[in-house]
Amino acid sequence: MPGKPTDVRLLSVRLDKQQLAYRTPIKFGGRVVTDATLVDVTVEVETRNGQRGRGFGSMPMSNAWAWPSAKLSGEETLAGMVDNAERAVADAAKYTDFGHPLDITHHLAKNHAALAEQTLKARKLAEPIPRLAQLVAVSPIEAAIHDAQGKALGRNSYNLLSQEFCNHDIAHYLNDEFRGEYLDRYTLRRPKARMPLYHLIGALDPLTMADVAKPVGDGLPETLGQWIKADGLTHMKIKLNGDDLNWDVERVAQIERVAVEAQAERGCAEWWYSTDFNEKCANVQYLLDFLAKVDERSPQALDRIQYIEQPTSRNLKQNAENKMHAAARIKPVVIDEALVDFESLLICREQGYSGVALKACKGQTEALLMGAAAQKYGMFLCVQDLTCPGASFLHSASLSARIGPVAAIEGNSRQYCPVGNNGWRERFPTMFRIKDGTLGTYVLDGAGLGY
Repeated sequence: MPGKPTDVRLLSVRLDKQQLAYRTPIKFGGRVVTDATLVDVTVEVETRNGQRGRGFGSMPMSNAWAWPSAKLSGEETLAGMVDNAERAVADAAKYTDFGHPLDITHHLAKNHAALAEQTLKARKLAEPIPRLAQLVAVSPIEAAIHDAQGKALGRNSYNLLSQEFCNHDIAHYLNDEFRGEYLDRYTLRRPKARMPLYHLIGALDPLTMADVAKPVGDGLPETLGQWIKADGLTHMKIKLNGDDLNWDVERVAQIERVAVEAQAERGCAEWWYSTDFNEKCANVQYLLDFLAKVDERSPQALDRIQYIEQPTSRNLKQNAENKMHAAARIKPVVIDEALVDFESLLICREQGYSGVALKACKGQTEALLMGAAAQKYGMFLCVQDLTCPGASFLHSASLSARIGPVAAIEGNSRQYCPVGNNGWRERFPTMFRIKDGTLGTYVLDGAGLGY
């Protein structure tokens, strides 16, 4: 088809891997994670008039989150995701047409199911690769393609989303409600200058020194109180069990006590929480009981809860009885693991969810489109982390900084995997050295994805 002079074609696609050990383990959804496998993808492109650029994408595979399985070991699911990423890279290398990154990634996505089926058969897996795991595996490819176009043109990728550069409107990818609209309508031309950082409190994380059995001893904070004072935190995400109501309520109350003391020492009067059950609540009644008991125990803590993340199963169709309308009247309830395409967003709206959690690990194109849809439908918006180190964190942060309604950035690699930030920390100190609880996102304005 006739396209734009700014369209690109892929010249080469390369995959590399790296293994990173965690500083401390992280527990969520009943699972404990101690390391990360990163897939790094480098893409070279050229425009129709011969301008060339090299893009880079990186993402931890996080199989414990993307593919929790009762039939397969963690080693098997991780190997399956890496295998799938390698197949997707080989598939992308065969694609020779020119197009906007939205077009190219949209075309490549049509092969995701077939590639997953190939991996299933080749590795003789006991179950298919879930759609979420497929998205995570190919996400560094999408990031690299978007980044490469911007690098070739010397422009920021978020400023290449208007009709001037795109061959199709959003309706081409979603539905007719978006006819005549382009993604520049739902993104910012410059990144927000500064944004608060959401700090993670895992289920195993010590709140006080009494909880520290063996100090890490690496100079970083050991407890929640120390983190609050060291980084000036004002936003904290609380991982909860979802199957032990008393523990969950007590955990929030304990965190509130520690935060009140630490914030008083630094003269801070306002801070926020988010709560994440990672789908472990059996039903919405558990969530309603949790909110009621937190209100009884510590109404101030309830007031500080900004939103609630994915309380029940990611399988929306199989758990359609879990309507979130009542809970969403108390606090925004957002989908995370359940959001894998536009259809799932529409289903979640019907079931009473009031918000959407975007993730760079689901793909740059997918995140942009779901961010546009959430804004059009007036939904609460946040961007979530995947313990993303280095480039993958900057990618996630760039999404947050370019989507207007997103109020804060989640970033926890500095807590659990700081080794993955080596090199990047020195290049982007405002993004990795936190003093006042905020990140200097104004630096994410370079060519490509901004970093």
